[in-house]
Amino acid sequence: MTYVYILRSGCGQHFYTGMTTDLAARLVRHNAGQVRHTAKFRPWRVQTYLVFDDAARAVAFERYLKSGSGRAFAARHL
Repeated sequence: MTYVYILRSGCGQHFYTGMTTDLAARLVRHNAGQVRHTAKFRPWRVQTYLVFDDAARAVAFERYLKSGSGRAFAARHL
């Protein structure tokens, strides 16, 4: 199982989209400051996540969410 997730910072102004096979452990790493891109805006909470059986589809969906139209889709629907 592969998770594609969107995190929201504690202040609510910053978002991070990522992918992992262990969502709980990954969130702990984000909040511990071990991820360079998210260390500055801690604490983080999971806003939403989707689970994929196919890792290739998860990669494609994460890539889409990081695009301009994917960010607009996430803001409206997720």
